[in-house]
Amino acid sequence: MFKKLLLAVDINDPKGMMRTTQAAVDMTRANESKLHILNVVPSIGMPIVGASLEQNHSKQMLETARAELEVWSANNIAPDIDLTLHVTVGTVYDQIIKQADASEIDAIFVGAHSPELKDYLIGPNAARVARHAKQSVFVIR
Repeated sequence: MFKKLLLAVDINDPKGMMRTTQAAVDMTRANESKLHILNVVPSIGMPIVGASLEQNHSKQMLETARAELEVWSANNIAPDIDLTLHVTVGTVYDQIIKQADASEIDAIFVGAHSPELKDYLIGPNAARVARHAKQSVFVIR
């Protein structure tokens, strides 16, 4: 049913990703799927902030995030899982949806942190992905 899965991870919250990762790996195995793992590096934001950074700062951020994702996946994803790693820069929910469309993903796995008043039931990124993605979305708490 689901042949291509996308697991969106926050490499800065490895403990918070464990349940979502396990759910994605279990479904990958059950469906003999390909697993795509995405880490989104938030954009710098206002141009005035970017102007004060070195010219290659964005490239260094991406390289560091990619290296961290490779280490994390090697330590947390079994070697029998067919996977592809992606690192992008931008707004988290937007990049998840764009990557899902570009990779022709069938289902997306996102984690949701414990709700705060401003989030209500699920985190703002997970909620936006669930509302706007064309794919099935599994929100794991």
